[in-house]
Amino acid sequence: MALYEHIFLARQDLSQAQVDALAATATEIVEKLDGKVTKTETWGLKNLAYKIDRNRKAHFVLLNIEAPGTVVEELERQTRINEDVIRYMTIRVDEHENGPSVMMRKGDRERKRRDREERD
Repeated sequence: MALYEHIFLARQDLSQAQVDALAATATEIVEKLDGKVTKTETWGLKNLAYKIDRNRKAHFVLLNIEAPGTVVEELERQTRINEDVIRYMTIRVDEHENGPSVMMRKGDRERKRRDREERD
């Protein structure tokens, strides 16, 4: 089976519970069609480089998917219909990253830096 990374941006006015529900819905779509979601990461509410549909911020979510291409087509079709998702992108990869993604490690580095600065 092919490996994919699916990232979607949800509207800024959604709660974290609603964003988690969107990720769960995407997982259900993949698993219903005999695919597998190996990792789900919520990167949180981040600023956008430019406004998208009057949104200055968005909730970012990453799904690592192991499935055939037809599953990804259906996932993208369902994502396109959903009004809470303002952007999405699916990329085929050779292998999934082990451990946390770069975005998650970046947050850890920033937290450690803030802790050091507060101690000094």
